[in-house]
Amino acid sequence: MNLGVALTWSFLKRAKRVLIEDDTRAYRGIDLLVAGSHIADLVDAKSSSTRVGILLPTSGAFAAASYGVWLAGKTIVPLNYLSEQETLEYVIDDAGCDLVIASRKLIEHLGYVPRAKTVVYLEDLNFRSLPSPRLPKCVGKESLAVVLYTSGTSGKPKGVMLSHRNMLSNVAQVHEHIAINSNDVFVGVLPQFHSFGITALTLLPLMFGCRVIYSARFMPKRVIGVIEENKATIYVGIPSMYNALMTVKSAGDDALSSLRISLSGGEPLPRDVSDRFFERFGVRICEGYGMTETAPVTNVMLPHEGHKIGAVGRALPRVIQRIVDPESGRELGPGVDGELRIGGPNVMQGYLNHPELTAAAFDECGYLRTGDMARIDADGFLSITGRIKEMLIVGGENVFPREIEEVLNAHPAVGASGVVGQSDPMRGEVPVGFVELDEGASVEADELIHWCRERLAGYKVPRKVVIVDLLPRNMTGKLMRRSLLELLD
Repeated sequence: MNLGVALTWSFLKRAKRVLIEDDTRAYRGIDLLVAGSHIADLVDAKSSSTRVGILLPTSGAFAAASYGVWLAGKTIVPLNYLSEQETLEYVIDDAGCDLVIASRKLIEHLGYVPRAKTVVYLEDLNFRSLPSPRLPKCVGKESLAVVLYTSGTSGKPKGVMLSHRNMLSNVAQVHEHIAINSNDVFVGVLPQFHSFGITALTLLPLMFGCRVIYSARFMPKRVIGVIEENKATIYVGIPSMYNALMTVKSAGDDALSSLRISLSGGEPLPRDVSDRFFERFGVRICEGYGMTETAPVTNVMLPHEGHKIGAVGRALPRVIQRIVDPESGRELGPGVDGELRIGGPNVMQGYLNHPELTAAAFDECGYLRTGDMARIDADGFLSITGRIKEMLIVGGENVFPREIEEVLNAHPAVGASGVVGQSDPMRGEVPVGFVELDEGASVEADELIHWCRERLAGYKVPRKVVIVDLLPRNMTGKLMRRSLLELLD
Protein backbone atom coordinates (compact mmCIF):
# COMPACT_ATOMS: atom_id res chain seq x y z
CA MET A 1 0.00 0.00 0.00
CA ASN A 2 1.09 3.60 -0.59
CA LEU A 3 -0.08 6.92 0.86
CA GLY A 4 -2.32 7.70 -2.12
CA VAL A 5 -4.23 4.42 -1.65
CA ALA A 6 -4.37 4.70 2.14
CA LEU A 7 -5.73 8.27 2.13
CA THR A 8 -8.22 7.56 -0.67
CA TRP A 9 -9.67 4.69 1.37
CA SER A 10 -9.83 6.85 4.52
CA PHE A 11 -11.56 9.74 2.71
CA LEU A 12 -14.08 7.43 0.99
CA LYS A 13 -15.07 5.94 4.35
CA ARG A 14 -15.64 9.45 5.74
CA ALA A 15 -16.96 11.28 2.69
CA LYS A 16 -19.48 13.42 4.61
CA ARG A 17 -17.47 13.89 7.78
CA VAL A 18 -15.54 17.10 8.44
CA LEU A 19 -11.91 16.03 8.81
CA ILE A 20 -10.12 19.38 8.63
CA GLU A 21 -10.88 22.93 9.69
CA ASP A 22 -8.42 25.75 9.06
CA ASP A 23 -8.34 29.54 8.95
CA THR A 24 -10.48 29.71 5.80
CA ARG A 25 -12.72 26.64 5.44
CA ALA A 26 -13.68 23.11 6.41
CA TYR A 27 -12.88 19.94 4.42
CA ARG A 28 -15.00 16.82 4.40
CA GLY A 29 -13.67 13.55 3.06
CA ILE A 30 -15.37 14.21 -0.29
CA ASP A 31 -13.79 17.68 -0.49
CA LEU A 32 -10.33 16.18 -0.07
CA LEU A 33 -11.04 13.52 -2.69
CA VAL A 34 -12.17 16.15 -5.22
CA ALA A 35 -9.34 18.60 -4.47
CA GLY A 36 -6.75 15.83 -4.59
CA SER A 37 -8.00 14.60 -7.97
CA HIS A 38 -7.85 18.11 -9.44
CA ILE A 39 -4.30 18.55 -8.15
CA ALA A 40 -3.28 15.15 -9.50
CA ASP A 41 -4.56 16.22 -12.95
CA LEU A 42 -2.55 19.43 -12.62
CA VAL A 43 0.61 17.52 -11.66
CA ASP A 44 0.16 15.20 -14.66
CA ALA A 45 -0.16 18.18 -16.99
CA LYS A 46 2.53 20.48 -15.57
CA SER A 47 5.32 18.28 -14.19
CA SER A 48 7.73 15.88 -15.85
CA SER A 49 9.85 15.53 -12.71
CA THR A 50 9.34 12.83 -10.09
CA ARG A 51 9.27 15.45 -7.29
CA VAL A 52 6.87 18.37 -6.72
CA GLY A 53 7.47 21.32 -4.37
CA ILE A 54 4.73 22.44 -1.96
CA LEU A 55 4.90 25.98 -0.61
CA LEU A 56 1.83 26.38 1.57
CA PRO A 57 1.07 27.50 5.13
CA THR A 58 -0.25 25.11 7.77
CA SER A 59 -3.71 24.34 6.40
CA GLY A 60 -6.06 21.84 4.84
CA ALA A 61 -4.70 23.00 1.47
CA PHE A 62 -1.32 21.46 2.33
CA ALA A 63 -2.99 18.12 3.07
CA ALA A 64 -5.00 18.27 -0.19
CA ALA A 65 -1.94 19.21 -2.27
CA SER A 66 0.16 16.41 -0.76
CA TYR A 67 -2.63 13.91 -1.39
CA GLY A 68 -2.92 15.08 -5.02
CA VAL A 69 0.80 14.62 -5.63
CA TRP A 70 0.68 11.10 -4.16
CA LEU A 71 -2.36 10.30 -6.31
CA ALA A 72 -0.23 11.21 -9.31
CA GLY A 73 2.45 8.79 -8.12
CA LYS A 74 5.04 11.44 -7.33
CA THR A 75 7.06 12.67 -4.35
CA ILE A 76 6.29 15.80 -2.32
CA VAL A 77 9.03 18.24 -1.32
CA PRO A 78 7.61 20.49 1.44
CA LEU A 79 9.30 23.91 1.18
CA ASN A 80 10.24 25.91 4.25
CA TYR A 81 8.65 29.33 3.75
CA LEU A 82 10.68 30.70 6.66
CA SER A 83 13.93 30.15 4.77
CA GLU A 84 15.72 32.93 2.97
CA GLN A 85 15.26 33.01 -0.81
CA GLU A 86 18.71 31.57 -1.57
CA THR A 87 18.10 28.48 0.60
CA LEU A 88 14.56 27.96 -0.72
CA GLU A 89 15.75 28.03 -4.31
CA TYR A 90 18.68 25.75 -3.48
CA VAL A 91 16.21 23.15 -2.19
CA ILE A 92 13.99 23.43 -5.29
CA ASP A 93 17.03 22.97 -7.51
CA ASP A 94 18.61 20.18 -5.43
CA ALA A 95 15.33 18.22 -5.36
CA GLY A 96 14.80 18.70 -9.10
CA CYS A 97 11.31 20.19 -8.73
CA ASP A 98 9.96 21.60 -12.01
CA LEU A 99 6.59 22.43 -10.40
CA VAL A 100 5.83 24.27 -7.15
CA ILE A 101 2.29 24.35 -5.77
CA ALA A 102 1.99 27.56 -3.78
CA SER A 103 -0.32 30.02 -2.08
CA ARG A 104 -0.56 33.43 -3.74
CA LYS A 105 -1.00 35.12 -0.35
CA LEU A 106 2.10 33.41 1.01
CA ILE A 107 4.14 34.39 -2.06
CA GLU A 108 3.00 38.00 -1.66
CA HIS A 109 4.06 37.87 1.98
CA LEU A 110 7.49 36.49 1.03
CA GLY A 111 7.97 39.28 -1.51
CA TYR A 112 9.40 37.06 -4.24
CA VAL A 113 8.42 34.19 -6.54
CA PRO A 114 10.78 31.24 -6.05
CA ARG A 115 12.77 30.23 -9.09
CA ALA A 116 11.09 27.18 -10.58
CA LYS A 117 9.97 26.20 -14.08
CA THR A 118 6.29 26.42 -13.08
CA VAL A 119 4.61 27.94 -10.02
CA VAL A 120 0.88 27.25 -9.69
CA TYR A 121 -1.29 29.08 -7.16
CA LEU A 122 -4.04 27.09 -5.47
CA GLU A 123 -6.25 30.19 -5.32
CA ASP A 124 -6.41 30.16 -9.14
CA LEU A 125 -7.70 26.59 -9.38
CA ASN A 126 -11.38 25.68 -9.67
CA PHE A 127 -12.19 22.92 -7.23
CA ARG A 128 -15.97 23.21 -7.67
CA SER A 129 -16.13 21.25 -10.92
CA LEU A 130 -16.03 17.47 -10.93
CA PRO A 131 -12.56 16.10 -11.62
CA SER A 132 -11.87 13.24 -13.97
CA PRO A 133 -12.32 9.85 -12.23
CA ARG A 134 -8.99 8.39 -11.25
CA LEU A 135 -7.37 5.77 -9.08
CA PRO A 136 -4.07 6.33 -7.23
CA LYS A 137 -1.02 5.57 -9.37
CA CYS A 138 0.47 2.18 -8.59
CA VAL A 139 3.77 2.87 -6.85
CA GLY A 140 5.60 0.50 -4.52
CA LYS A 141 5.86 1.00 -0.78
CA GLU A 142 9.62 1.53 -1.09
CA SER A 143 9.11 4.39 -3.57
CA LEU A 144 9.88 7.88 -2.31
CA ALA A 145 6.90 9.66 -0.72
CA VAL A 146 8.58 12.69 0.84
CA VAL A 147 11.90 14.49 0.66
CA LEU A 148 12.28 16.62 3.78
CA TYR A 149 15.18 19.02 4.03
CA THR A 150 16.90 19.30 7.39
CA SER A 151 17.01 22.73 8.98
CA GLY A 152 20.62 23.23 7.98
CA THR A 153 22.07 24.74 11.15
CA SER A 154 25.44 24.20 9.49
CA GLY A 155 26.12 24.10 5.76
CA LYS A 156 23.50 23.43 3.09
CA PRO A 157 20.34 21.53 4.08
CA LYS A 158 20.21 17.84 3.19
CA GLY A 159 17.19 16.11 1.68
CA VAL A 160 16.02 13.20 3.83
CA MET A 161 14.44 10.52 1.63
CA LEU A 162 11.39 8.89 3.21
CA SER A 163 9.46 6.14 1.46
CA HIS A 164 5.75 5.35 1.61
CA ARG A 165 6.69 2.46 3.90
CA ASN A 166 8.63 4.79 6.22
CA MET A 167 5.69 7.19 6.57
CA LEU A 168 2.95 4.57 6.86
CA SER A 169 5.02 2.63 9.41
CA ASN A 170 5.56 5.66 11.63
CA VAL A 171 1.89 6.64 11.54
CA ALA A 172 0.95 3.08 12.55
CA GLN A 173 3.61 3.06 15.30
CA VAL A 174 2.36 6.32 16.86
CA HIS A 175 -1.27 5.20 16.54
CA GLU A 176 -0.52 1.97 18.36
CA HIS A 177 1.60 3.60 21.08
CA ILE A 178 -0.82 6.36 22.10
CA ALA A 179 -4.09 4.62 21.09
CA ILE A 180 -5.48 7.15 18.63
CA ASN A 181 -9.22 6.80 17.93
CA SER A 182 -11.60 8.52 15.50
CA ASN A 183 -13.10 10.66 18.28
CA ASP A 184 -9.80 12.45 18.89
CA VAL A 185 -9.56 16.12 17.94
CA PHE A 186 -6.12 17.47 17.06
CA VAL A 187 -4.98 21.10 17.14
CA GLY A 188 -2.22 21.79 14.64
CA VAL A 189 -0.02 24.89 14.61
CA LEU A 190 3.34 23.35 13.70
CA PRO A 191 4.51 23.97 10.11
CA GLN A 192 3.72 21.08 7.81
CA PHE A 193 7.05 21.45 6.03
CA HIS A 194 8.50 19.91 9.19
CA SER A 195 8.49 16.14 9.72
CA PHE A 196 6.63 16.49 13.02
CA GLY A 197 3.87 18.48 11.29
CA ILE A 198 3.45 16.03 8.40
CA THR A 199 3.36 12.83 10.44
CA ALA A 200 1.75 13.81 13.74
CA LEU A 201 -0.61 16.55 12.53
CA THR A 202 -1.45 15.59 8.94
CA LEU A 203 -1.15 11.88 8.20
CA LEU A 204 -1.95 10.57 11.69
CA PRO A 205 -5.38 12.25 12.09
CA LEU A 206 -6.38 11.82 8.42
CA MET A 207 -5.52 8.11 8.34
CA PHE A 208 -7.72 7.38 11.34
CA GLY A 209 -10.63 9.74 10.71
CA CYS A 210 -9.87 12.24 13.45
CA ARG A 211 -10.74 15.92 13.13
CA VAL A 212 -7.79 18.30 12.96
CA ILE A 213 -7.98 22.08 13.39
CA TYR A 214 -5.13 24.01 11.75
CA SER A 215 -3.94 27.55 12.31
CA ALA A 216 -1.27 29.10 10.10
CA ARG A 217 -0.03 31.30 12.94
CA PHE A 218 0.70 30.40 16.54
CA MET A 219 -1.31 32.78 18.74
CA PRO A 220 -1.39 31.51 22.34
CA LYS A 221 -4.77 32.97 23.29
CA ARG A 222 -6.40 31.64 20.14
CA VAL A 223 -4.87 28.17 20.58
CA ILE A 224 -6.28 27.91 24.10
CA GLY A 225 -9.67 29.10 22.82
CA VAL A 226 -9.69 26.48 20.04
CA ILE A 227 -8.78 23.70 22.48
CA GLU A 228 -11.47 24.77 24.94
CA GLU A 229 -14.25 25.36 22.39
CA ASN A 230 -13.66 22.13 20.47
CA LYS A 231 -12.79 19.95 23.46
CA ALA A 232 -9.58 19.02 21.68
CA THR A 233 -7.89 15.90 22.93
CA ILE A 234 -4.42 16.08 21.33
CA TYR A 235 -2.09 19.07 21.10
CA VAL A 236 1.39 18.87 19.60
CA GLY A 237 3.91 21.67 20.06
CA ILE A 238 7.48 22.61 20.86
CA PRO A 239 8.62 23.73 24.36
CA SER A 240 8.52 27.45 23.55
CA MET A 241 4.86 27.10 22.56
CA TYR A 242 3.98 25.53 25.89
CA ASN A 243 5.86 28.32 27.62
CA ALA A 244 3.84 30.90 25.65
CA LEU A 245 0.50 29.25 26.53
CA MET A 246 1.24 29.96 30.20
CA THR A 247 1.35 33.70 29.48
CA VAL A 248 -2.37 33.81 28.62
CA LYS A 249 -3.72 35.37 31.80
CA SER A 250 -7.37 35.03 30.77
CA ALA A 251 -7.15 31.23 30.52
CA GLY A 252 -8.81 29.36 33.35
CA ASP A 253 -7.05 26.59 35.22
CA ASP A 254 -9.30 24.03 33.50
CA ALA A 255 -9.02 25.53 29.99
CA LEU A 256 -7.02 22.55 28.74
CA SER A 257 -8.77 19.84 30.71
CA SER A 258 -10.03 18.10 27.54
CA LEU A 259 -6.48 17.23 26.46
CA ARG A 260 -5.48 13.62 26.96
CA ILE A 261 -2.14 13.95 25.11
CA SER A 262 0.01 17.09 25.09
CA LEU A 263 3.08 16.12 23.11
CA SER A 264 6.31 18.11 22.99
CA GLY A 265 9.15 17.55 20.55
CA GLY A 266 11.64 19.31 18.31
CA GLU A 267 14.02 20.16 21.15
CA PRO A 268 14.53 19.14 24.81
CA LEU A 269 11.67 20.05 27.14
CA PRO A 270 13.02 22.06 30.09
CA ARG A 271 11.97 20.56 33.42
CA ASP A 272 10.90 24.00 34.60
CA VAL A 273 8.45 24.44 31.70
CA SER A 274 7.00 20.98 32.30
CA ASP A 275 6.52 21.58 36.01
CA ARG A 276 5.00 25.05 35.66
CA PHE A 277 2.62 23.91 32.91
CA PHE A 278 1.36 21.08 35.12
CA GLU A 279 0.93 23.46 38.06
CA ARG A 280 -0.98 25.95 35.89
CA PHE A 281 -3.27 23.66 33.88
CA GLY A 282 -3.06 20.26 35.56
CA VAL A 283 -1.91 18.75 32.25
CA ARG A 284 1.28 16.71 32.02
CA ILE A 285 3.34 17.44 28.89
CA CYS A 286 4.47 14.20 27.26
CA GLU A 287 7.95 14.61 25.86
CA GLY A 288 8.79 12.70 22.71
CA TYR A 289 11.88 12.07 20.65
CA GLY A 290 12.60 11.58 17.00
CA MET A 291 14.50 12.81 13.97
CA THR A 292 13.58 13.78 10.44
CA GLU A 293 15.56 10.66 9.48
CA THR A 294 13.13 8.45 11.43
CA ALA A 295 9.93 9.88 9.90
CA PRO A 296 10.18 11.22 12.74
CA VAL A 297 8.77 9.78 16.00
CA THR A 298 10.61 7.00 17.86
CA ASN A 299 9.68 7.58 21.53
CA VAL A 300 6.75 9.13 23.39
CA MET A 301 6.30 9.44 27.13
CA LEU A 302 2.70 8.60 28.09
CA PRO A 303 0.82 10.70 30.70
CA HIS A 304 0.79 7.97 33.35
CA GLU A 305 4.58 7.62 33.01
CA GLY A 306 5.29 11.16 34.22
CA HIS A 307 7.23 9.82 37.20
CA LYS A 308 10.15 9.13 34.86
CA ILE A 309 11.59 12.63 35.08
CA GLY A 310 13.82 13.60 32.17
CA ALA A 311 12.95 10.59 30.02
CA VAL A 312 11.32 10.72 26.59
CA GLY A 313 9.47 7.43 26.88
CA ARG A 314 9.85 3.90 25.64
CA ALA A 315 10.50 3.08 21.99
CA LEU A 316 7.47 2.85 19.73
CA PRO A 317 6.49 -0.62 18.49
CA ARG A 318 8.97 -2.05 15.98
CA VAL A 319 11.57 0.64 16.73
CA ILE A 320 14.89 -0.91 17.77
CA GLN A 321 17.26 1.19 19.88
CA ARG A 322 20.82 0.43 20.94
CA ILE A 323 23.21 2.39 23.14
CA VAL A 324 26.81 1.93 22.03
CA ASP A 325 30.25 3.25 22.78
CA PRO A 326 30.67 5.87 20.01
CA GLU A 327 34.32 4.92 19.51
CA SER A 328 34.24 1.11 19.50
CA GLY A 329 30.57 0.47 18.66
CA ARG A 330 30.34 -1.92 21.63
CA GLU A 331 26.80 -2.18 23.00
CA LEU A 332 26.39 -0.78 26.53
CA GLY A 333 24.18 -1.91 29.37
CA PRO A 334 21.18 -0.24 31.06
CA GLY A 335 21.80 3.17 32.58
CA VAL A 336 25.10 3.76 30.77
CA ASP A 337 25.58 6.79 28.51
CA GLY A 338 26.51 6.13 24.88
CA GLU A 339 25.46 6.96 21.35
CA LEU A 340 21.87 6.16 20.44
CA ARG A 341 21.47 4.11 17.25
CA ILE A 342 18.10 3.26 15.73
CA GLY A 343 16.64 0.64 13.42
CA GLY A 344 13.11 0.00 12.20
CA PRO A 345 10.74 0.34 9.24
CA ASN A 346 10.49 4.11 9.77
CA VAL A 347 14.22 4.79 9.25
CA MET A 348 15.01 6.81 6.13
CA GLN A 349 16.39 5.51 2.84
CA GLY A 350 19.19 8.08 2.90
CA TYR A 351 20.11 11.62 1.85
CA LEU A 352 19.15 12.78 -1.64
CA ASN A 353 22.17 13.25 -3.94
CA HIS A 354 24.60 12.39 -1.11
CA PRO A 355 25.58 8.69 -1.22
CA GLU A 356 28.67 9.32 0.90
CA LEU A 357 26.65 10.98 3.67
CA THR A 358 24.09 8.19 3.47
CA ALA A 359 26.78 5.56 3.93
CA ALA A 360 28.25 7.44 6.91
CA ALA A 361 24.82 7.75 8.55
CA PHE A 362 24.53 4.00 9.16
CA ASP A 363 26.77 1.70 11.16
CA GLU A 364 28.03 -1.73 10.12
CA CYS A 365 24.82 -3.34 11.45
CA GLY A 366 22.56 -1.02 9.45
CA TYR A 367 21.47 1.12 12.41
CA LEU A 368 21.11 4.89 12.03
CA ARG A 369 23.79 6.85 13.89
CA THR A 370 21.77 9.55 15.63
CA GLY A 371 24.72 11.54 17.01
CA ASP A 372 22.79 11.81 20.29
CA MET A 373 24.21 10.67 23.60
CA ALA A 374 21.59 8.82 25.60
CA ARG A 375 20.88 6.08 28.13
CA ILE A 376 18.14 3.47 28.42
CA ASP A 377 17.17 2.41 31.92
CA ALA A 378 16.22 -1.07 33.05
CA ASP A 379 12.54 -0.37 32.31
CA GLY A 380 13.27 0.63 28.71
CA PHE A 381 12.88 4.39 29.13
CA LEU A 382 15.14 6.54 26.95
CA SER A 383 16.81 9.73 28.22
CA ILE A 384 18.73 12.02 25.87
CA THR A 385 21.80 13.43 27.61
CA GLY A 386 23.39 15.49 24.84
CA ARG A 387 24.83 15.63 21.35
CA ILE A 388 28.16 14.00 20.58
CA LYS A 389 29.24 17.01 18.55
CA GLU A 390 28.11 19.37 21.29
CA MET A 391 29.87 17.51 24.08
CA LEU A 392 32.47 19.60 25.90
CA ILE A 393 35.66 18.18 27.35
CA VAL A 394 36.48 20.23 30.41
CA GLY A 395 39.76 19.22 32.02
CA GLY A 396 39.33 15.71 30.65
CA GLU A 397 35.71 15.39 31.85
CA ASN A 398 32.76 15.03 29.48
CA VAL A 399 30.15 17.77 29.91
CA PHE A 400 26.88 17.98 28.02
CA PRO A 401 25.26 21.41 27.58
CA ARG A 402 21.77 20.15 28.33
CA GLU A 403 22.61 19.39 31.98
CA ILE A 404 23.82 22.95 32.54
CA GLU A 405 20.88 24.40 30.62
CA GLU A 406 18.41 22.54 32.84
CA VAL A 407 19.96 24.18 35.90
CA LEU A 408 19.95 27.66 34.34
CA ASN A 409 16.35 27.22 33.16
CA ALA A 410 15.27 26.36 36.70
CA HIS A 411 16.14 29.89 37.89
CA PRO A 412 12.91 31.92 38.33
CA ALA A 413 14.15 34.75 36.09
CA VAL A 414 15.34 32.59 33.19
CA GLY A 415 13.11 31.89 30.21
CA ALA A 416 15.58 29.84 28.17
CA SER A 417 19.29 29.20 27.89
CA GLY A 418 21.99 27.80 25.66
CA VAL A 419 25.44 26.55 26.62
CA VAL A 420 28.49 26.20 24.34
CA GLY A 421 32.17 25.53 24.89
CA GLN A 422 34.94 28.14 24.69
CA SER A 423 38.57 27.19 24.17
CA ASP A 424 40.70 27.45 27.29
CA PRO A 425 44.51 26.93 27.44
CA MET A 426 44.39 25.25 30.83
CA ARG A 427 41.25 23.11 30.69
CA GLY A 428 40.75 22.54 26.94
CA GLU A 429 37.23 23.96 27.03
CA VAL A 430 35.04 25.78 29.51
CA PRO A 431 31.25 26.14 29.39
CA VAL A 432 29.71 29.55 28.64
CA GLY A 433 26.01 30.16 29.18
CA PHE A 434 23.71 32.45 27.17
CA VAL A 435 20.46 33.33 28.87
CA GLU A 436 17.15 34.79 27.73
CA LEU A 437 15.15 36.22 30.64
CA ASP A 438 11.42 35.97 31.24
CA GLU A 439 9.52 39.13 30.36
CA GLY A 440 9.94 41.71 33.14
CA ALA A 441 12.51 39.62 35.00
CA SER A 442 15.90 40.87 36.14
CA VAL A 443 19.00 39.05 37.34
CA GLU A 444 22.75 39.58 37.28
CA ALA A 445 25.08 37.17 35.51
CA ASP A 446 27.07 36.59 38.71
CA GLU A 447 23.92 35.46 40.49
CA LEU A 448 23.29 32.85 37.78
CA ILE A 449 26.85 31.56 38.08
CA HIS A 450 26.39 31.26 41.84
CA TRP A 451 23.06 29.47 41.21
CA CYS A 452 24.88 26.91 39.05
CA ARG A 453 27.75 26.52 41.53
CA GLU A 454 25.29 25.39 44.19
CA ARG A 455 23.80 22.75 41.90
CA LEU A 456 26.57 21.46 39.65
CA ALA A 457 30.00 19.93 39.96
CA GLY A 458 32.66 22.64 39.79
CA TYR A 459 33.92 21.75 36.29
CA LYS A 460 30.37 22.05 34.91
CA VAL A 461 29.77 25.59 36.20
CA PRO A 462 29.77 28.15 33.36
CA ARG A 463 32.92 30.29 33.25
CA LYS A 464 30.61 33.19 32.43
CA VAL A 465 26.97 33.87 31.66
CA VAL A 466 25.85 36.32 28.97
CA ILE A 467 22.33 37.74 29.13
CA VAL A 468 20.81 38.30 25.66
CA ASP A 469 17.49 39.70 24.45
CA LEU A 470 16.69 36.60 22.37
CA LEU A 471 18.49 33.32 21.82
CA PRO A 472 19.14 32.49 18.16
CA ARG A 473 16.70 29.83 16.93
CA ASN A 474 15.91 28.28 13.59
CA MET A 475 12.46 28.25 12.01
CA THR A 476 11.29 25.26 14.06
CA GLY A 477 12.35 26.85 17.36
CA LYS A 478 15.52 24.82 17.84
CA LEU A 479 18.46 26.57 19.47
CA MET A 480 21.24 27.37 16.99
CA ARG A 481 24.44 26.70 18.92
CA ARG A 482 26.60 27.67 15.95
CA SER A 483 25.24 31.22 16.25
CA LEU A 484 26.05 31.23 19.97
CA LEU A 485 29.63 30.25 19.18
CA GLU A 486 29.87 33.35 17.00
CA LEU A 487 28.97 35.50 20.04
CA LEU A 488 31.96 34.28 22.06
CA ASP A 489 34.66 36.89 22.57
